[in-house]
Formats: sequence, structure tokens, C-alpha cells
Amino acid sequence: MYGIFKAGRPGKPLPEADIDGTYKRLRWQIFAGIFIGYAGYYLVRKNFTLAIPSLVEQGYSRGDLGLALAGVSIAYGISKFLMGAVSDRSNPRYFLPAGLLCSALIMFVFGFSEWATSNIAIMFVLLFLNGWVQGMGWPPCGRTMVHWWSKHERGGVVSVWNVAHNVGGGLIGPLFILGMAWFNDWRSAFYVPAAVAVGVAVFALLTMRDTPQTCGLPPIEKYKNDYPEGYDDSHEREFSAREIFVEHVLKNRLLWCIALANVFVYLLRYGVLDWAPTYLQEVKHFTVDKSSWAYFLYEWAGIPGTLLCGWLSDKLFRGNRGATGICFMALVTVFTVLYWLNPPGNPTIDMLCLIAIGFLIYGPVMLIGLHALELVPKKAAGTAAGFTGLFGYLGGSVAASAMVGYTVDHYGWDGGFALLVGSCILAILLLALTLRQAPAKRAG
Repeated sequence: MYGIFKAGRPGKPLPEADIDGTYKRLRWQIFAGIFIGYAGYYLVRKNFTLAIPSLVEQGYSRGDLGLALAGVSIAYGISKFLMGAVSDRSNPRYFLPAGLLCSALIMFVFGFSEWATSNIAIMFVLLFLNGWVQGMGWPPCGRTMVHWWSKHERGGVVSVWNVAHNVGGGLIGPLFILGMAWFNDWRSAFYVPAAVAVGVAVFALLTMRDTPQTCGLPPIEKYKNDYPEGYDDSHEREFSAREIFVEHVLKNRLLWCIALANVFVYLLRYGVLDWAPTYLQEVKHFTVDKSSWAYFLYEWAGIPGTLLCGWLSDKLFRGNRGATGICFMALVTVFTVLYWLNPPGNPTIDMLCLIAIGFLIYGPVMLIGLHALELVPKKAAGTAAGFTGLFGYLGGSVAASAMVGYTVDHYGWDGGFALLVGSCILAILLLALTLRQAPAKRAG
């Protein structure tokens, strides 16, 4: 795979007079590519959750469907880590669209083949494959951002880019409603978003680029005169796989700490999101369209929440990612309890709670990803992000899919929500361990 997507070679240096204008134009263009491109990945990631109520009606248990859904998280957690290493030495312009097209193809299989949902084993395999190619989305975006934006402007850029998954994930609900209106087919949850994702992949291919050097431009540090401590020309070389894994990831203690916290942040994030359509229809008596809109509102509420969290982290908390995350997770805990204990017949309160949880949870998700990028050299950024994602998805998201499903089957929804509240508390405790640790020196 590395041979197919191999990173480009340096291009012919542009004249000095053309550098500023070219940099500005390409940065806007490239940001549009990675923002819309990554949003496209979320159009074809969690479609299965909207199909769960229909599959329950066909006789499948929630626990078994949760196990099948866990296939996405298991594969994605591993793939995001391994693909991060591949991405750090690959051309993101081809890497990201290829994964998105593969994911869309799998959703078309779900949408147009009845055998795809004929038993749990087939569903698990297809969802596992989807999770694997989904791992080709985040790492090339991380690689792109650390090459095209300097350290002191990167926080704001990452915060804005991070809402791409809210945009894409939130659009699944309205696209499902549109598909139901057009085709009266619950499988439209798969094939309608997949069709949009194909167009997004083409757009990403046309707009994305590799590093500034491949476009004839100087490194971003030189262009912005923004050099991290210890930066020199050696930091523009590509690292070997061993250097990335061992020296910059496995020996990084703070990276391990935030990766463990990510397990419980993701358990809450997906524990609420994945089961919202089922919970709202079974317990709160929502209709299909209302639960789909609730799904949409949860995701899109994360957009202003993430932007606010990034701003507070930089301005109020002076770059202390752990303290910011603790404040947001404490509020998430409050609204999760309210969402749980609110009796049926109060849909406005349920909606407001989902909006609040969505508003608050994506900030800590973003901060952990940003912190990972800041803790390693830029040539290892994709692997560091993949490392925290490995824990978040392989631990937290798998638990949100399978463990929550089986817990609800055996102990009811009260047991499921006790698990979610416990995850909030553990996330807060782990983030607290980072408060007194000095930021690691970042090589470049």
C-alpha cells in the first residue's frame, strides 16, 4: 500500500514573489479538501445505528447487533493506528479518497444486498471491513495539518477542522429521512449517504495536496517564521517506522495517559450516539423521524461546542488541555444523568439533553487528538493520533457498541446508563493525572 500512496518528491522551488500568494491559496483549498473529505467519512461510518431499530423488529437482539456494530470500532481502532504509520509516509491526496470510496462501496453492499443483513456474522465482517478502511481518514488529515499550518496557529485550525465529523455524522439523519421519503426503505440509511460520499471523495482528490515542499514551497516553519524548540533541517526528513513507533510513541508517557482517558471519553460519546435511536424509540416513544432528528442535533451541537472548547483551552486555560477536558466531562456527566432520569413524555428535555451532551463531548475528543499532535514531531503526527484512536475505538467504542447492548439486554437501560456515567467519572480521573505534568518538548 505504501508504494501506491508514496509521498511525493520535492517540486521545483517557486520564485520568492509567488510563495505568499500560492501558500494562501493552497491552504484554503487544502483545508476545504480535508474538511469536506473527512466529513464524508462520517456519512458512511455509523449508518448501521439507524438501521438497528428495524433489525430489532426482525428478531435480532440488541446485544447481538451491538456485537456486530463493534466490528467497526475494533477494525477502526487497529487501522487508525497502523494506517497512521502508513499515512506518515504517504501522499494524503490519494490516501484519503481511496479509503472513502472503499467505505462507500461497503455501504452500497449493505443497502442493495439482503444477504448483507441475513445474519450477525456477515454483518460483523462487513462492518469490520468498513472500520478498517475508515482508518484511512484521520491520519492523512493530521499529516496535512501539521505540514501546512505552524504550531502557533494549529490549535484554531484543528478545532475548526474537528467539527467535520459533526457535519458528516449529523447529515446521516436527514439523509435517512430523505431516503425514507423517496424510497420508503430503511436500507436507504446505507445507500443514500454512500452516494453522497462518492462525490465527496472526488472533491477531496481534486483539492488536496501533499506537503508544501512537493508544491515548490518552503516548510511551514520557514514561511511563518514559527519554529518549535529544537527545530532544524533534520526534522523535515521522514522517520523510519521504528523511530515513529518506539522513540516518539511507545516511550511517550503523557501520550499513554491521554490514550487511556480516550477509552472512557469514547465510551460515553458512542454509548449515547449509537443507542440514541433505539433508546428514544423504545423508552421515550419517539417516532423514527424524531429520533433521526435527535441524532442530527446531537452531532451538530458538537460544532459550536468544539469551537468553544478549543478557544477556552487556548485563552482561559492557557493550553492546559487536561483541565479544559475535565470541566467539559463534568458537565457531560450532569446532562447524561438528566437524559437518563427524565421520564417519558418530556421530549423537549430529552432533545435538550442530547444537544447538551453533543455540545460538550466533542471538545474533549478534539483536545485529546490535538494534544497527541503536540506531543510528537510532525513526521510522527499520524501515528500519535492513531495511537490515541486505537485506545478510543478498540476500548471505548467497542464497549459502547457491544457492552452497552448486552448490559441493556440483561440489566435494562438503567444498567446501560450506569455504565455511561461510570465512564465519565473515570475519564475525569485520568485527565486529572495530566494536570501537573509539564508539556513534553516537541521536536518539530
